[in-house]
Parts: sequence; C-alpha cells; structure tokens
Amino acid sequence: MRGSGGTQSFGILVDSHCHLADEVFEKDLAEVVTRATAAGLASALCILSADEPVEIERARGVAAAWPAIRFAAGVHPHRSGAYAGRPEEAARLALAAADATGATAIGEIGLDYHYDFSPRDVQHAVFVAQVNTALETDRPVVIHTREASADTFRILAEAGRGKLRGVMHCFTGTAEEAAQALALGFHISFSGILTFPKASDLRDVARAIPEDRLLVETDAPFLAPVPYRGRRNEPAWVAATLDALAACRGVPVDVMAETVARNFDALFRVR
Repeated sequence: MRGSGGTQSFGILVDSHCHLADEVFEKDLAEVVTRATAAGLASALCILSADEPVEIERARGVAAAWPAIRFAAGVHPHRSGAYAGRPEEAARLALAAADATGATAIGEIGLDYHYDFSPRDVQHAVFVAQVNTALETDRPVVIHTREASADTFRILAEAGRGKLRGVMHCFTGTAEEAAQALALGFHISFSGILTFPKASDLRDVARAIPEDRLLVETDAPFLAPVPYRGRRNEPAWVAATLDALAACRGVPVDVMAETVARNFDALFRVR
C-alpha cells in the first residue's frame, strides 16, 4: 500500500506536531483523518492554544474523529503579551486546557524574536511559568523558538538539566544549537522544511542526531513538504518528511518509521 506522501504505509507513522483543532480543518476534518490513517499514521500530537476556548472545544471533535490522537496545550509566545504582569495566569490556562483534554505535553511554548508580537520580558515570564507547570505535572514541553535560541536554552537549562523533557519543534537551527538541545535531553523534530531543495545544511544536521532523539512533524496546516508546497499541509504528508529523513541518514524508510514512532511514544506517554 502506498501512503499519501509517496512512501510505503507501515501503520506506525506519527506526526509529532500538527494543529488539527485549527478552524481551517473544521469543515473536512473527517477526510483529513481518513487520509492520515490511510497513509499509515498511527497517531499525532495535536497542538492546542490554551487561551482560545473555541479551539479547546474543537479538540473534542478532533478526539472523536481520531481516538488515537494525543494533545499538547500551551500559550504561544505570540499570545503572551496578554499576560503582562500575570504570567501565572497563562500557566494556569495551560494546565486547565491540558487537564481538560488529557494532554500529554505543555506546548507549544517558548520565545519568538522574529515577529516580537509580545514584549520579550513578558515572553520570558510566560515561558518560565509554563515550564514550571510542565515540571510540576511531569509533562514534556513542546518548544517554539525563533531567533531566540540563546535565551531559550538558558531558560531550559535553568529549569534543571535532566528534569525537563521535551522537543524542539520544527528545528531549523545549526549543529551547535542541536548539540545544546541534545545536551539538555531534548528531542529534535524536523518538519517539511527538511524536504526543501535548499535545506542541505539542515539535512546535514539531521544526519548527525542520535536515532533515539529523532521526530518528524508537519506543523499542519503550515509548511507543506515537497511536493505539496503552497498547499494546506496535513498529517498524511508527514510521510514525505520521513522519506527525506530516511534518505539523508541512509536507512530504510520502515526502519526510520519504527524509530520515530518509538521515540514519539517514549516522549509523549499517554497519561
């Protein structure tokens, strides 16, 4: 059987980061899930915006459409400006959303200096508060960092090396940044960017990551991989990223699929 990404379907593929509760999937969610399972996906991690009640409510429909899906919930750095002077409120919302949906992780959380939609000091405070919530509830974190790696790694290190688990979502950094994440015990997740023709440096990084720290994702509806660029991304197309990862590491696709699925299950344990 052939998957939607052109790879063989093994029934164990996973998408470690997607946004299926986003409104863009509301009208055809059932079809998106059908294509995902037909492509061989066993599960995915659906990221929820903890301070958007409508999205938390849509998560119920996602869970009904795909019982095997797992959730993460957090306040994104773009939205952290609303919590100036009260970062604990963002952490409270993250925990409430996580508990309401049975989320296995807190996220996506972190820092974004590219857009600076929220003041940096507020981003820091909200990030720290949510990291502390993850530690207190023994949940891994899903990290968003853009042009903020130094501060991101500092905050994660200060949280306690070896105590905090998590993943660097949509990793596009350098080999040195990957080494920093690995030293903290984090996983590295590659998106459809890995398939882009000009991403040779990123493929070099992917080649060097220990196999027990590798994950793949779609970040759907964003960042569709080759050959789907320009279209709304969806979990089925994680197969294309898995193909690229297997190719750059020189291993069979089925072996890569099993490795990634094992890593996914180890990190995002069902509570």
